[in-house]
Amino acid sequence: MKKPDLAKRKKVMGRSIRLGHCVCDPSKPCPCPMFQHHNVCLCAGEHLPVKGPVDVKLTRHVRSAGCASKIGQEDLHAVLSKLPKVTDKRLVIGLATADDAGVFEIRPGTLLVQTVDVFTPGVDDPYTFGRIAACNALSDVYAMGGGPVTALSIIGFPIHTLPHSAMTAILRGGMDVLGEAGAVLVGGHSINDDEVKFGLAVTGLVTRSALTTNAAAKPGDVLILTKPLGTGIIALAGQLGRASARAQKAAAESMATLNRRAAELMVRHRVKAATDVTGFGLLGHLTRMMLESKATAEIAFDALPLLPDTLDYATAGMYSGANERNASFSEKHTRFASNMTEAEQAVLYDAQTSGGLLMSVPPLRAGALLKALHAEGIPHAAIIGRVTLPSSRAVKVERSAENVFGNISAC
Repeated sequence: MKKPDLAKRKKVMGRSIRLGHCVCDPSKPCPCPMFQHHNVCLCAGEHLPVKGPVDVKLTRHVRSAGCASKIGQEDLHAVLSKLPKVTDKRLVIGLATADDAGVFEIRPGTLLVQTVDVFTPGVDDPYTFGRIAACNALSDVYAMGGGPVTALSIIGFPIHTLPHSAMTAILRGGMDVLGEAGAVLVGGHSINDDEVKFGLAVTGLVTRSALTTNAAAKPGDVLILTKPLGTGIIALAGQLGRASARAQKAAAESMATLNRRAAELMVRHRVKAATDVTGFGLLGHLTRMMLESKATAEIAFDALPLLPDTLDYATAGMYSGANERNASFSEKHTRFASNMTEAEQAVLYDAQTSGGLLMSVPPLRAGALLKALHAEGIPHAAIIGRVTLPSSRAVKVERSAENVFGNISAC
């Protein structure tokens, strides 16, 4: 460990003591608890000592894990509805439809896709967190049918209390995923923060003919989900020390997998309506799609792909406060079958991190698309429901697929 500069420490602490507050954190006195317990003055640029191999557990440095850290739809709508409307004719998709990304026409037929996504870690390993955050941010571009081109990194990191190597690993994980996506990191921004946060501002391109939106679902369409649910529930179980190794491994692998191939197949099969399933849960994103499309979705719980142990953890009450925030928006638009349990409903509200694409597909194309997804290494892709004419509720949830599809094949 580098020896502290005692002259610098004396100068900085002297100023803090005269002011009656720590100059790098006015909410604390000087000497602060950090100095009293560890003989370290963060204001003087000193760091906690690192002894032996570093085993950083990121989830111990956040309150809410992953996309559960995001502001809920109800509160977000209350804020955004007060903003002035953007009327520029070049804006193809903006705030009005709460889609996954903004779309701006830069020349006839060529559209710019822009998004930003930042959240706290839902896994302990810094490199894996970097990969997951990058996959999650890039997913918004894929959900619009586009391809990412460039990205800017945004990171909040407690630089005085965690080792530099952890921040390096997070950024390297993000850069490796960008390489897999064929996109380039062109810069970024960092802040010294008590909580770890990371994400990307991504710019992509899409042709008008390939554009998919959350407002184009049609009655008769089939709903396909490409990744299993349960990442938020497993993340909380992990924070509580109650998640199995197999559940955590499966969740991490799912979250760290790009939606690139699924999006390419979606465009090839001429799908026009899609969204990605992230912080607002399956119900939140599906509800928004149906409201914008002026239609109703019927889904079957037993058709949903789930990560290992998800329902067991939900039954034990291991779902975060994000569920209540998500329910405050979605529940008034949803009708559950009378035999649905509270745990099953919790899975539907669960805030997903780097979840799958949710596509609304014309029935004649659904079978071929599902077969192609499986052939391309997306084994959990599944038909989970269908789109019907609008009714009093945007989403209807049944227990079994038979109640949604009857005796007719979904494909």
